[in-house]
Amino acid sequence: MRIRATFLMTCLVAACLAGCAVGPNYHPPRLPEHAEAPLVSLNPRLETATQPPDTWWRLYNDPRLDRLIQQALHANRDLAAADANFAAARAAFSEVHSARYPLTDLTTQAVYGRDPVTDEILELGGHHPENIWIYEGLFEAAYEVDLFGRVHRAIEAASANAEAVGAARDDVRVVVAADTAHVYGSICALGEQLGVAHRSLHIVRQEAAISEQQFQAGAGSRFEVARAQALVAQVGAAIPPLEGERQAAIFELTALLGRTPAEAPRGLETCVIPPHLTALIPVGDGSALIRRRPDVREAERRLAAATADIGVATAELYPSIHLLGFYGGAATEVDQLNTNLGRIWGLGPSISWSFPNQAGPRAKVRQAKAYQIAALAQFDSVVLRALKETEQALTAYGAALQYRQALGDAQRKVQRTFEIARNGYAAGSSSYLDLLTTEQSLVAIDAQVASSDAELIGVQIDLFKALGGGWDHPQQADSAEENSK
Repeated sequence: MRIRATFLMTCLVAACLAGCAVGPNYHPPRLPEHAEAPLVSLNPRLETATQPPDTWWRLYNDPRLDRLIQQALHANRDLAAADANFAAARAAFSEVHSARYPLTDLTTQAVYGRDPVTDEILELGGHHPENIWIYEGLFEAAYEVDLFGRVHRAIEAASANAEAVGAARDDVRVVVAADTAHVYGSICALGEQLGVAHRSLHIVRQEAAISEQQFQAGAGSRFEVARAQALVAQVGAAIPPLEGERQAAIFELTALLGRTPAEAPRGLETCVIPPHLTALIPVGDGSALIRRRPDVREAERRLAAATADIGVATAELYPSIHLLGFYGGAATEVDQLNTNLGRIWGLGPSISWSFPNQAGPRAKVRQAKAYQIAALAQFDSVVLRALKETEQALTAYGAALQYRQALGDAQRKVQRTFEIARNGYAAGSSSYLDLLTTEQSLVAIDAQVASSDAELIGVQIDLFKALGGGWDHPQQADSAEENSK
């Protein structure tokens, strides 16, 4: 009774001390100075400090764009892989979490042969060793008394790692949504450029025909005709590359949708105007940006996991205590397994300790601390990169919009100049060189405007991507485990 009472008291004390985890407790890191301040490059004429919606693409009010992004978020293969990685990380967390409970094992076996222990017993009794059947049924249990928090810290690390993988999955969603919108915008912008190229070709063909007619009437020169025909060829040569780029963009969009080229979406050739915003872009501020960006959240969770790993490594410096127990039977006859003759059982503690040579465990602690320092530096780097990318995107958007507005003004003036030159040439008050020069200027400015529209939609989407939207909405799959069923 005294032994049993002592053992129970030992178990009670161990249970009370369990949860006293060694190693540092995790605290969220301090952000770099001024990281949460308003964005430096925000232009009140172009952007607003209100928080952007997660489904930012709906600001374009383009139903086809909405459908394409939803299809991509549902079927993109990179996102499917990220979902599977998240499911694996959650499974790994469940495996580590199971260490909170006793490990159990049930074994039954029947073996024919000689058992060294049985042979020794037979010889002591004056009997010769013989071949026999040995039957065994055994239930075993082992529980780690988490006296120094090894299990607790391991669970912390596994949980943080799973959350980091979830954030990485969210980051893939951000990229997929932005890339889909970017490619769709490129397809529409290329459609606009092709439309401009065809209109320019029509204009120069008309002027070339007029030059030919005047030459035939004796009012022009062969040089003027050749120069007009050369311009026709030059403008026409720009069309095939644009068509090729548009088809390549359609195939890129097809891959984002998780389809083969044979399943490319139809009807995209009809889009000849890039999506455009009708309101100021909502961008928020630095603090909201840091909370919203999945890559920042991933880096913070990696830091939490690295901090918990220090505790796991530190716990290895101390004794590991397990409570062990087994119950069952072992006999040469099946009907003896549950009798006093064949019954076997045992209960007691097990203590293991790497002592006095602790060079290995201490090296693991130093390694874990170094990884934590690296994770903290990586977190700061990700925060700075998030701010940098957003400021750069704001600056690029402002410059692109100003450039587009300037080109629009120039386009109207060149169009007016061309009309004056054409009317003057028809009336004989302007030279053919004046007409040709303004005609070339008109073709060039029209192409620049169309190219500027493509650049503008591109930098707009780059800005939305930098803002980190597109991952947190109701249609998001919270667990890829259900998809694998």
